[in-house]
Amino acid sequence: MFVPAPLHRNGARRRNMGKAGTCPIFAPGLCKVDETPKGWYIQYIDRDPETIKRQEELERKKKQDLDDEERTAKFIEEQVKRGKSEKEEETPVYTELNRENEEEKVVFNLAKGASASGPSSSKPSGSLANNALKPPAVTGPVKRKDPTLNPPKDKKKKSALDEIIEMEEKKKKTERTDHWLHPEIVVKIITKKLGEKYYKKKAVVKEVIDRYTAIVKLIDSGDKLKLDQTHLETVIPVPGKQVLILNGGYKGNFGTLESINEKSFSATIVISSGPLTGRKVEGLPYEDFSKMA
Repeated sequence: MFVPAPLHRNGARRRNMGKAGTCPIFAPGLCKVDETPKGWYIQYIDRDPETIKRQEELERKKKQDLDDEERTAKFIEEQVKRGKSEKEEETPVYTELNRENEEEKVVFNLAKGASASGPSSSKPSGSLANNALKPPAVTGPVKRKDPTLNPPKDKKKKSALDEIIEMEEKKKKTERTDHWLHPEIVVKIITKKLGEKYYKKKAVVKEVIDRYTAIVKLIDSGDKLKLDQTHLETVIPVPGKQVLILNGGYKGNFGTLESINEKSFSATIVISSGPLTGRKVEGLPYEDFSKMA
């Protein structure tokens, strides 16, 4: 919040109003003050024990999310390595055909359908041609293929890439975060600590800091405030207006508000961006989307 610098009796601005970081018109520790060319910038410091406790919980949650991301990255790396190893095993290995004795001739027996290396046969070529036209003789019992050696494949084995895609889809369906702020959405101020001047006023998020804090600009007065997301709430527009989904599996998608269900505090939204364009999302909670500026 910007406050004009006080004037001396002669009309000049008083520059040395106080030390940096202190506020002579407020109790110490309740706000931070910086002098700017436009005036004094006052930032409220929330010392509420519940807010401090919530910030500690958010830090623990942030650390847990980082650990989950590391485990996911490690799992993906292992799946990729396994896929590469399977591909290498399937690659055929070619060897060079060598003969121990260079004087021996290679003989092809067309009757048996196989090749062998050994001394040349003394039978005439005509007999060899006749044998090629005759079916091979059965010299013993017919062996049947054992079905237990190669059992039928009921289910196709998934590749490493398929498993990664499936895992990402499951993660996206259940993905929720404890932060929802996003630039250019309309929000409502719900804290009374700033006075009645700002309570229940609507503003536009101009900048997000550390995921949980936002610089907002009031729509009616143009004042700028720095607030925690616990002091803000989403704004539900009338049906037909554009919204942005802020949490859940469809986070980051723009959509059009189709209808509102007041009993369940949810709405039906039709996706209007990305590959999911046209998909209807029902039962989306109020806090998971907000009006676009």
